[in-house]
Amino acid sequence: MQKQQIEGQVRIPSGCAISGVISTEGRQINGGEIAESIAAMHERSNGLGGGFAGYGIYPQYAQYYALHMFYDDAAAKAECEGYLERFFDIVDLSRIPVRKTAAITGAPLIWRYFAAPQANQLAESQLDEAEYVARHVLSINARIKGAYVFSSGKNMGVFKGVGYPEDIAEYFRLDEYAGYCWTAHGRYPTNTPGWWGGAHPFALLDTSVVHNGEISSYDTNRRHMETLGYDCTLLTDTEVIAYMIDYLVRKRGLTLQEMSAVVAAPFWSTIQAMEPEKQALHKYLRANFSPMLITGPFSILVGFTGGMMALNDRLKLRSMVVAEKGERVYVASEECAIRVLEPELERVWAPRGGEAVVIRLKEGV
Repeated sequence: MQKQQIEGQVRIPSGCAISGVISTEGRQINGGEIAESIAAMHERSNGLGGGFAGYGIYPQYAQYYALHMFYDDAAAKAECEGYLERFFDIVDLSRIPVRKTAAITGAPLIWRYFAAPQANQLAESQLDEAEYVARHVLSINARIKGAYVFSSGKNMGVFKGVGYPEDIAEYFRLDEYAGYCWTAHGRYPTNTPGWWGGAHPFALLDTSVVHNGEISSYDTNRRHMETLGYDCTLLTDTEVIAYMIDYLVRKRGLTLQEMSAVVAAPFWSTIQAMEPEKQALHKYLRANFSPMLITGPFSILVGFTGGMMALNDRLKLRSMVVAEKGERVYVASEECAIRVLEPELERVWAPRGGEAVVIRLKEGV
């Protein structure tokens, strides 16, 4: 098997496209719709990566973690399943259903496990459930050769691979899924070759990230996250964004807006002009989490249980449009990807650089 090149060893001109849609009423949106949206930006991809994240897609297993796995071979699968059986109770497992298409080749073994932490192992670990699962996901990805957990949340799932996003949607039979929120990505790799684990979204627990841009601060961000126990093993800079969000929001308890003020921090001149209470908060965030500042052009969509967040870099070096119609909110790199789903919009705008747009399900949904 050919050795994968890592970040910085290969360079390909950048492109990429992102798209997302959420029903704030929690109504089901067919996966075919998000595929149609991202396909409208076909020219921003080059066939080396596409993927989707859907939320609310596994209601029958909503209390279990849905572990989506790539395996290089049967040996990796056997080793990983032995590991899972030691630490988790698996209530269902199967190949993820796919539709063979000529456009998608070289696929790994793709399996799905619905699982819960073993009660005795969880008690002995003295960890909360989310931390227990996160540590085992990171352990598998770092230590079991040829096995990759590419999705690990409850009632959500990531579907991704090497190909144009519309072909990935066809391959994974996305039209047979429905959820209240979807995000999508069409990849044009910047610094890494296309491979199945390197496609977007990147996810840990219920947080998923799709990203258009390039992280020039990647080495600083990666080294810092590795000191905090997050091994970056998936050969693409975007992986580190998912880990930073997990650390800041889940572990440190920051709000999504506060997290955004870390990764897309205002300039010091902007902070100095803020009113005293707000200034003190931003000084605290800059002082305590400075290694997590992302530099370079980016626009990201973050999916999470109950919502979606859109964020540009502080200079707004990548395009991003947000729109509303009724209960639905749309986000995309280009307006055409929104209007292909909803030609008559009630509101369309481009968020400012560093401005977090957070959309949540309505209270009680």
